[in-house]
Amino acid sequence: MRHDDERPIGAGALERVTWALRRAEWAVQARKDQRLRPLGIAAAQYTLLMNIHSDPGLTGAELARRLNVTPQAVASQVARLEERGHLERRPHPRHRHVQELHLTDAGLDSLRDADAVIMGLEQLIAAKLGPRKSAQLRTLLDEVADVVREA
Repeated sequence: MRHDDERPIGAGALERVTWALRRAEWAVQARKDQRLRPLGIAAAQYTLLMNIHSDPGLTGAELARRLNVTPQAVASQVARLEERGHLERRPHPRHRHVQELHLTDAGLDSLRDADAVIMGLEQLIAAKLGPRKSAQLRTLLDEVADVVREA
């Protein structure tokens, strides 16, 4: 173990772009969870339901890749949502061992309620930033995602 290295650790860490992104993510995630809790849904479940709504028939593996989580994490959430009657699995038309995920009517109703909550948070942010800064922030965040993916 070396302790003679003079390089500074964390110099300016709290002023870094990556730290600002993380602080914003924590704040948004905490507020989403707080506002979705009365509906009995977690922010991660909202994200999962929204992706299935946007692309019906996704498999668990496809969803895990899209959400950048493990297949086990997706399987756990899918099981919970299926128990509640929000999701159903259907056999893939060409691959008999693959199950596609689809929203049920109850899942669609739950997603609609959750999305209204998330839209309220989105409107709060947009009202504070204004349309120009909101659009600029979306563009900048997309650019950050592209840079990190390319790295």
